Amino acid sequence: MRQRIRDVLLVSSLYDLYLFEEDGRLYELIRNEYQGLHLSHSPEITRVSSAHEALTLLEEEKKFDLVITTLHTEDMHPVKFAQAVREKNGSLPIVLLSFDNRELNNILIRYDTSVFDKIFIWQGDYRLIIGIIKFLEDKLNVEHDTKIAGVQSIIVIEDNIRFYSSFLPIIYTETLNQSKRLISEGINLSHKYLRMRARPKILLCQTFDEAWEYFEKYKEYILGIISDIDFMKSGKQNARAGIEFAKEVKKRVFDIPILLQSTNPENEKEANQVGASFLYKESPILLNELRQFMVQYFSFGDFIFRLEDGTETGRASDLLTLEEQLRVIPEESIKYHAERNHFSNWLKARTEFWLADKLRPRKVTEYESIDELRNYLIYSLQEYRRIRQRGLITDFKKDTYDPKNGFARIGGGSLGGKARGLSFLNILINNYGISDKFEGVRIDVPPAVVLGTDIFDQFLDENNLRDFALKCTDDSEIKKRFLNAKKFPEEAIGDLIAFLDLVNEPLSVRSSSLLEDSQYHPFAGVYETYMIPNNNENPFLRLYELINTIKLVYASTFYKNAKDYIKITTYRLEEEKMAVIIQKMVGSEHGNRFYPDFSGVAKTYNFYPIPPLKPNDGIVLLALGLGKMVVEGGKSVRFCPKYPKHLIQFHSTKEALSTNQQQFYALDLETKQEKNKIIQEEFTKLFDISEAEKDGTLKYAGSTYSPENDRIYDGLSYEGIRLVTFSPVLKHKLFPLAQILDLLLDMGSWGMGTPVEIEFAVNMTPKDSNLKQFAVLQMRPLVISQEIEALKIDDVEKEKVLCKSSGVMGNGIIKNIYDIVYVDYNKFDRGKSKEVAAEVSHFNSKLTENNIPYLLIGVGRWGTMDPWLGIPVTWSQIAGARTIIEAGMKDFYVSPSQGSHFFQNLTSFMIGYFTVNEENENNFLDWNWILEQKCEEEKNYVKHIRLNKPLIIKMNAHNNCGIIVKQQE
Repeated sequence: MRQRIRDVLLVSSLYDLYLFEEDGRLYELIRNEYQGLHLSHSPEITRVSSAHEALTLLEEEKKFDLVITTLHTEDMHPVKFAQAVREKNGSLPIVLLSFDNRELNNILIRYDTSVFDKIFIWQGDYRLIIGIIKFLEDKLNVEHDTKIAGVQSIIVIEDNIRFYSSFLPIIYTETLNQSKRLISEGINLSHKYLRMRARPKILLCQTFDEAWEYFEKYKEYILGIISDIDFMKSGKQNARAGIEFAKEVKKRVFDIPILLQSTNPENEKEANQVGASFLYKESPILLNELRQFMVQYFSFGDFIFRLEDGTETGRASDLLTLEEQLRVIPEESIKYHAERNHFSNWLKARTEFWLADKLRPRKVTEYESIDELRNYLIYSLQEYRRIRQRGLITDFKKDTYDPKNGFARIGGGSLGGKARGLSFLNILINNYGISDKFEGVRIDVPPAVVLGTDIFDQFLDENNLRDFALKCTDDSEIKKRFLNAKKFPEEAIGDLIAFLDLVNEPLSVRSSSLLEDSQYHPFAGVYETYMIPNNNENPFLRLYELINTIKLVYASTFYKNAKDYIKITTYRLEEEKMAVIIQKMVGSEHGNRFYPDFSGVAKTYNFYPIPPLKPNDGIVLLALGLGKMVVEGGKSVRFCPKYPKHLIQFHSTKEALSTNQQQFYALDLETKQEKNKIIQEEFTKLFDISEAEKDGTLKYAGSTYSPENDRIYDGLSYEGIRLVTFSPVLKHKLFPLAQILDLLLDMGSWGMGTPVEIEFAVNMTPKDSNLKQFAVLQMRPLVISQEIEALKIDDVEKEKVLCKSSGVMGNGIIKNIYDIVYVDYNKFDRGKSKEVAAEVSHFNSKLTENNIPYLLIGVGRWGTMDPWLGIPVTWSQIAGARTIIEAGMKDFYVSPSQGSHFFQNLTSFMIGYFTVNEENENNFLDWNWILEQKCEEEKNYVKHIRLNKPLIIKMNAHNNCGIIVKQQE
């Protein structure tokens, strides 16, 4: 679900509030209901008495997702109030809530109430508020959730406000209780969470035409229909509309359960004739009968095996007992249920969409005998269970570990955040059959083992390293002590030997700490990842190489970079523990090199959208070779998965040549290890793209620049300068990269309930398969909470403006910045950029030690690994900056860098980021004023100034604009 209702504005008189509250427990009851049904985050309800107060609040806070107004507001008629809200907040849902039928009827007759999204009558059931919220969320998310996850829907047709206000809470409670029942069967916490998110949507309609539009759009995903009989059709009241709707539905999908309701009991006969069940609306037990219908016909309870005459022959409560019953149930019962698609309907109601879709197309007549059908059903259940197990992390055992698909753990304790994210993604991919959606492509998480945090604790304690590592400030000394540590847990060594017996391909050895990839401080790039060839003929040297690499990941927990990072969080380094992921690398051998054909990072939120792109369309950074090029901010191709042909960086040949990737990273398979000397750069090396052309991998990414006619041609058939544009993939669709990423980003953010970032790699020619491989290497939350909120930026007199930009990341107001650290625009020398980085680091350390936030201003890209494009700082060298300005060079138009780790840290700490190119009339930086200020301290290229009045920094994430105002006199 992509859109949620978190904040509700309730406009009501005190007396209406009293009717809501009764004993003062409305909010508590709603919160308890959410918790009891395992729903995340109950909504916050803010109440005001007057319409003017509500309008002011809506204007000032801009946080509300829903307005509920009663008929009694102090100063404005509710219809006029709703019109006023609609004028300024066009898409904001507005609901009218009445306490009395007669009073409501008067408004319905005298006023145009179409301004309201829905009207309800309060009848004392607090669950109506939950029903209203869920109804609106379902309406907002049905298209997305159906497309992404195959979520089912129930169509409800009812035009009587009192009736749907009464039974909507019952329908929602029953669907949520069904999800709650299924949670207990989830194979792990992630699987349980997904089941809750995949509950059926409720599509409440009032007319034939509205309902038919839903049916036509989602007919493959309709779990059932509950309908009145007398309602509007084609603009006219139709006393048989429900009968006609049921008849048309049954013509197209014969086995959809339909319940028709009416105040006329004579309609029951005709309802049964069209294959629908019937409920009498005046029945004293109507709501209970409705609940029983849903349990029986929407498959919300046990699967009850019956004969055609209704005799019960067996009962199954879950997939395992269904398999057991299928072995002994009479053939007549199996035939009866199979002919009516009861098996697939029951599975869909249980959110087992992949298995349901697999069974549904098969007809009973396709099998030679019912016994053959029985065996097929049993086989399908067993196969599905095996597929589902792939997403789980099991204890490592040599005789059961699958080196092609396995995901196992060694040792106890936590798996860490990164491993949890991979396991969750594995479940998503396997449970929703994502690979089946793209012909000729295998989508997977590469096989891995994870060393639990208990191994880390045991290693530290057995070698007396804990106190030393916490206190030591010298990274090289920490590395040396960890490598020289004599003891490594024996149990882990035995399992690592067994693992290496099964896997002799290159490995990545990656951190997965307790705090890594959390939703608020992701620790992106703080700890180390290493890649090793794992190809030595001597198995003991391979083991030695792997254990040393694990030690280096452990050591990185205590490096200065990590210690500086953790200081500005709420955590203590003593609380941190490190798990380690050992994973098969994705790629192919090319002589002495090993690398994927291309790799990159995809994000659901784009901080620098250029029309027609929108922030929520996402962004992808793509490079030839290993993903190190992208995550460390090297040259890459940026594109939006929804507009893959819209490549702004190639709008001119000059821009294309200056920003193009000319080197790529690969694992050097010939590097020989010296004892106690492993650093990542020894194994991972840069190669010119001419080497990729020799390897045959540039053909997937390459274009050619012809200097003679100043033109770029797709492909490599022309003579000229080779460029990495990915035109064969993005323009000519050699591989469905954009479509896969669009789906995975949607699925990932739906599954995690938050925007996400995904690291991936693609191998076009795997040696063990004829399928191209798309491998997901990591998925983590993308921290953008405040960027989603809007902020007004007022016009400011130009002489008061220090900086103005239309390329801003961040949202909000910062008022406590007195200090500025800046790189002198006139003195900056690209050839000295590493010295500049060191000087910036000096000022950062000095100010951070004294807890002084500052504005950092630089020339060119911050955090780039190419020193000729800007200033190659690491995150720890600028971690104290509260806002950063990235200004253009005199001869270079700076395009914003989105190196994964660098920008993930910026966003997680809510640091403002301004990109300023003064060729753009909306961009301005007052260098003259900056240079006039008295320095506190200066180096060769970098200066520090302190102001007597703080700067005011304003950022608006919706339009990417920002301004910095100086108050210095």
